[in-house]
Parts: sequence; C-alpha cells; structure tokens
Amino acid sequence: MKSSDRPPRKVIPIAAATPDPSAEGEFVSLYEAQKKIYPRSISGYFARWRWAMVFLTQIVFYGLPWLEWGQRQMVLFDLGARRFYIFGLVLYPQDFIYLTGLLIISALSLFLFTAVAGRLWCGFACPQTVYTEIFMWIEHKIEGDRSARLRLDAGPWTFEKIRKKFLKQAVWVAVSLWTGFTFVGYFVPIRELGPELLAFAGGWQIFWVLFYGLATYGNAGFMREQVCKYMCPYARFQSAMFDRDTLIVTYDEARGEPRGPRVKTVDYKAKGLGDCIDCTLCVQVCPVGIDIRKGLQYECIGCGLCVDACNTVMDKMHYPKGLIRYSTQNGVLNRWNQSQILRHVLRPRVLIYTAVLVALCVGMLVSLTTRTPLKVDIVRDRAALSRIVAGGKLENVYRLQIMNATEATQRYRISASGLDDLEVASEQEVDIGAAESRWVAVRLQIPYGSAPPGSHAIHFDISALESGGKVAEKSIFLVPR
Repeated sequence: MKSSDRPPRKVIPIAAATPDPSAEGEFVSLYEAQKKIYPRSISGYFARWRWAMVFLTQIVFYGLPWLEWGQRQMVLFDLGARRFYIFGLVLYPQDFIYLTGLLIISALSLFLFTAVAGRLWCGFACPQTVYTEIFMWIEHKIEGDRSARLRLDAGPWTFEKIRKKFLKQAVWVAVSLWTGFTFVGYFVPIRELGPELLAFAGGWQIFWVLFYGLATYGNAGFMREQVCKYMCPYARFQSAMFDRDTLIVTYDEARGEPRGPRVKTVDYKAKGLGDCIDCTLCVQVCPVGIDIRKGLQYECIGCGLCVDACNTVMDKMHYPKGLIRYSTQNGVLNRWNQSQILRHVLRPRVLIYTAVLVALCVGMLVSLTTRTPLKVDIVRDRAALSRIVAGGKLENVYRLQIMNATEATQRYRISASGLDDLEVASEQEVDIGAAESRWVAVRLQIPYGSAPPGSHAIHFDISALESGGKVAEKSIFLVPR
C-alpha cells in the first residue's frame, strides 16, 4: 500500500479536562479533577466527642511546653545537649530502648483500636483530622454555613468576598505559625525561642517554625481529605486489620432500601419504601465526601458524623434511630443486639493484642521506675594504650563519660576489678551536676609482670554516694609482650 493510500492517523491528545461523552476516543484523561467538599455542620453525640478530642489534644499540645518542672521545662527534647526531659525523667541517647518500646506500644495500640472499632484514631485524634476541624470551624465562622460558602465561591469577586477570603487566610496563617512555634518549642526552650525569633537569631529554628507552619496550613487548609484518601498509608493497610466483627460505621441496607422521598402523612411502607428518605445529609456532613450507603470504603475515617445526621432526620420523621450506626458487618447481617455484637468483638485477636499491650506497658513502667539514673560510657585512650610509669607500674588510660540522670548534684566513686592488685591511680571521686555529663580521665595500674601479656577483662564500678545507685561496665586492660 502506498503512503498516499493510507488513511490519516487520528491524533489522540492527552488532556486533564473532563472528556466529552459524545467524542469517545478523542483523548485519554490521566487526571480526574476533584470537586471541593463543603461539609455541613452537624451537632450530635459524635460531633461533641470530636470537639472534646480537639480541645483535649490542643490543650496538651499548646500548653505542655509552657509548664515547668523545678527550674526547667517539663517536656523538652534538647537535641543539642542530647538530653530528653520528660516530667521527672532525664533520658540520654543510651536510653533509646525506651523510644523503641514506646513506638512498639503505639503501633500495637493502633492495631488493637483498629481491630475493635476501625479508624477511631483517624476520626477523633489524628492531627490531620484535628487541624482540619479547626480550620473548617474558622472557615465556617468567617464565610458562613455550607450554603453561604457555596454561594460565595460561585459568585463574582466583590469587596465582601475579598475581605472574607483575606481574613480567613490571615487567621489560618496565624494558627499555622503558632502551631509551628509550639512544635519547635518542644526542642528549644520555648521561653527562649520567642525572643530568638523576634531577633531573627537561630536559623534552623526559623526554618522549622516556617516548615511546620506551612505543613499545617497546606494540609489542614487545602488538601484536607486528600491527605486521608491518597497520602496516608494507614488508609491502605487498614483492611488487613479489619474483619466482619470490627465495629465500623454501617448503613442498614435491609432497613433503609429502597430509599426515596416521602411525606409524613403517607404510609411509606405501603408504598414499598425503606426508612432512608434520600436526603443526602449523611453525604453532606462527611468530611471526606463519601456516601456511607455504598458500604464500607477505605476513605471512611470513622468520625460518625453521618450517624449524627441520620439520627437527626430519623427523629424528625419519628423513625427509630440507628439506620446508620456503629456496628459490625456480622451484627447488621444477623440482626444481633448490642450484647451479642460486643461478645463477638472480644474475639481472640483482640484479646491477644490486649494481653501483649498490657504486658509491654507494665514492662515499660517497671523498667522506668527501677532504672538506675546513671549512665557510663568508656573509651580507651588510643594515644597511650599501655605504658610503664614510675614505681614499676603498668598503666592503661581510659576516658569515662559519666552522665547524671537525676535532678540533683551527685558524687560518684570510681573503682575497678578483674586483675590482682588493680588500682585506680587517678581521682577516685567526682562531682557531676544535675542532669549533666562529664568526661573523666581514669588511670588504672598494676605491678609490672603481675599479669601475662594480652588483653584482660576488667570491670569499672561507678557508685553514687548519695542515691546509692551503681553501674558496672566492662573494658579490657592491655599487657604488652
């Protein structure tokens, strides 16, 4: 076939616009534009719980850095000094095992809560949820309710629209910057951080305040539900922890379908209708914009606002509450009562999670309460591994880092054992200030010829004279050939 006889090739552009149904095959859409969600405000049991968690988490977050314990900040992660202050505890990098234990306990708690009642963390305590709720409340107070916000965004740019949009953005920025300031206040003494920022001192402090503030502003002000739906990994692997006995927000399809509008004066059951009047309030109040009537969806954060909305409608229609409710898939299918549902919720996996979590928490508490508030690191002096000194002695030199993890000055005694006639030839008692560490040079000596050539295991014993704590650390004593 000649090239002139070939039919012209159809060019298929790649576009981001919504395709025209009448022009099928004209282009391939690689992106579906998302419509902005305008959640409707609702009051009810779950809405009150959400706001209670907002107040609780933010009082703790914003207030904790300002509290003092003695003469220091109550909670401070001092990265520069490599000391972490948590109430009466002083932790060092050597206490990393406690951070590991805390992360394991947090992960196991998430598994337990998810197995019992789905995404409770997402719906009530996740920072993304909490700050989105705060930002949406600000938006509601400045721009009005859902219908007012819809009209405002659809209308032309007027002075009133510019004023409201500017005011909203200004308040969002203020909240975001204060959030960033508070976050950095956990790593830098917060009472010193303010004057440093005002004087434009401390480059990395300024960077992290702006960085965390920008993250709060972008995530809670603009991305909102997109973070929960597309960025959060928990939404993806939560299904591995769900089963048919997990408490989730459920729609009773057998009771609600077929849905449809009706009037109170007409017997809707005689017309073959279910209890759902198809008012779509459950969709309008959803912060992620899903329709719970379509069944369990990974986007659902389990906030329960659709339950509040539906119960409000059921009250107005004089129908029984619970068309949308917290239940299990087996509970809805088998028409179980509350006690039957709870018995099945307490299944083996939940009991195992609980037992392991309790054991870890008890072990963590016992370890923290019985820990010796003293840390010692030993470093050999590599400049002089072994040498003969006056008096016919063989000497090894060490550097001990003694860390006082108490809130008072301590005096420590240094001794060593492991070889015959081993003695400490340097200062044997040292004073270490409260929550401080100090490098101490220690010289150990033995009579020359009292030990065969090679490396010999020894122990350093460091004892706190006031508190009675004691730490033993291993090292070696080198005898040259």
